[in-house]
Amino acid sequence: MALTAEELIEIERLLAADVPDAGPFIELRRRFPQLACVRCDASDVADRPFRQFPHFDLHLLDGSDHCVQITADPGRATGVVLAKRNVAR
Repeated sequence: MALTAEELIEIERLLAADVPDAGPFIELRRRFPQLACVRCDASDVADRPFRQFPHFDLHLLDGSDHCVQITADPGRATGVVLAKRNVAR
């Protein structure tokens, strides 16, 4: 099932909060159990992020075909990647 516009808005609001730890990832898993959620370091993802936030880059996952891939189309997104950026405070 693809990510809805309302879910994307809620995800963006959560990530816009200036929280540097794993809190947003845990909260995403709690609020959206139907979505695949992956956490990694931003340097592990070569693709351009869908959105950037204070501590995380948000990438969308398309798992509708045989192989999972990064997508820029929220209508195809079945999950998210939170790529943690190393930001000096």
